[in-house]
Amino acid sequence: MSRFFSTDLKDLNPYIPGEQPVSGGFVKLNTNESPFPPSPEVKKALDESRVSELRLYSDPTAKTLTDAIARYYGVPSDSIVTSNGSDEILAFIIKAFCKDRGLAFADVTYGFYEVFCKLFGVEFVTVPLDRDFKIDVNDYKGLSQNIIIANPNAQTGVYIPVSDIKTLVSENKERLVIIDEAYVDFGGESVIPLTREYDNLVVVQTFSKSRSLAGARIGFMVADAALAADVKKIKYSFNPYNLNRLSILAGAAALADKEYFVKTTAEIIKNREFLTDSLKLMGFKVIDSKANFVLASHGAESGRDLYLALKKEGVLVRHFPGGRIDDFIRITVGSAEELAVLIQKLGIILQGAENA
Repeated sequence: MSRFFSTDLKDLNPYIPGEQPVSGGFVKLNTNESPFPPSPEVKKALDESRVSELRLYSDPTAKTLTDAIARYYGVPSDSIVTSNGSDEILAFIIKAFCKDRGLAFADVTYGFYEVFCKLFGVEFVTVPLDRDFKIDVNDYKGLSQNIIIANPNAQTGVYIPVSDIKTLVSENKERLVIIDEAYVDFGGESVIPLTREYDNLVVVQTFSKSRSLAGARIGFMVADAALAADVKKIKYSFNPYNLNRLSILAGAAALADKEYFVKTTAEIIKNREFLTDSLKLMGFKVIDSKANFVLASHGAESGRDLYLALKKEGVLVRHFPGGRIDDFIRITVGSAEELAVLIQKLGIILQGAENA
């Protein structure tokens, strides 16, 4: 740390992303990316003429993408704010709305919520998941803080129904409820339609998972137009050109190809069920997931040891040291071929543990 670093940030622990190996040779099941390429329509949209236009700034309103999102979800364009990945829009939301009221979130969830609170000086409280790693909305009733819930929840994949979210939103109209739907397309139901009914609800989504565009960095929020206007004020005070020209076109093209979206998400759901069943047969405890990953633990090996052993075998999964899920590994639902390799390697590792 240099002597010039702001003293109020000296204890800041940044978010640690999953490993992105520079060299190949790994079966990569650690960062919840899609095993499928983007829609063929994306490639068509990014022709040579579009690349030549990169000399020009992008549209600050991302109108092509914004209008596509509005049509897809049946919401007004002025209720949408686009961003450079959903992380950026989450940062804008927390900066815009949480300094005075604070923020509440689960003790096991997406790590960036706590990081953003510390970065922006926002007070926060954590609400423990129950013994089955589920969110009980009754634990959030009566809280004065704004609430953020990842649904399905990051790290666990556990999903709560729309009725539970509706309960939270309606219980206290003076409190903001933010629903992070990064994984909702893998078996959940979006609450975006509720944004037309409640002016204290914000919904965040990303194109990184179900749209196979993690590298394009596209996120967005949907909320009441007044809330959207507040977040735009933050955006235009930070980076008006936050989405590049190619990402805007790629996002719109991906939304237009519903057939490809349905096909690939269905395949991931099928692969998730195969992975879950296979792990259980091997003696794993698997948390019921509606995301494109599963969280699993095995009594014979610690989470850390499984992570390191799999890495040695050329398979990357995610391990979160310390805390309640230290004994678990999080496994992205990859292709059938990738999962076959994972299961084979796990069998070798567990057999070795038995013989040790």
